[in-house]
Amino acid sequence: MIFTFHNTIELLGIIAFGLSGALSAMQKRLDVFGVLVITFVTAIGGGTLRDLLIGSLPVAWILDLRAIIILLGTYLVALVFSSYIRLYSRVLFWLDTAGLALFCVVAIDKGIAFQLHPMVCVALGTITGCFGGIIRDVILNEIPYVFRKDVYASACIAGGIVYFILLAYINDTNLVSILSGCVIAVIRIGAKYLGWQMPDVYSRKGL
Repeated sequence: MIFTFHNTIELLGIIAFGLSGALSAMQKRLDVFGVLVITFVTAIGGGTLRDLLIGSLPVAWILDLRAIIILLGTYLVALVFSSYIRLYSRVLFWLDTAGLALFCVVAIDKGIAFQLHPMVCVALGTITGCFGGIIRDVILNEIPYVFRKDVYASACIAGGIVYFILLAYINDTNLVSILSGCVIAVIRIGAKYLGWQMPDVYSRKGL
């Protein structure tokens, strides 16, 4: 099959989230099968939910064998180089950020292709970007990033809004996708290194 911009971005997102899931699973010291399961659900969870919501069936990874092959390769790379990957505590953040941005813009693109309202496209992008990580964290008995004070889902919402603002001035949707993905990544990086956070609802006395 021909590599288009859209499916290339989605495959890159699968790699990023797949490695993120594998690394998280290895930090919890799961066995090789457990790592495989977490790798898969993290990488394909968001895209699967996206396609189910908009009625794009069969879902993308079932139709494209490359996704499974690349995901298996990602899993094997994570296992072989696990001792090196785990030395870098920041790797998980960067992989998660990349997966979030990539999956979000792909979902927005797909929502536009299905002629959905811009607000629905932004919601679809946010859900797609976050869902794989939610499944990963729930299975690993962690509070998902999206439900913490960390800037996560809000980065997708901001990136989605920027997407449609740029779309009004730029005809190249590929460029718009890249710029919007960069916005999502920058917001996540700013939250990590500059302390940008969502408001703390527990800061008031008595909460």
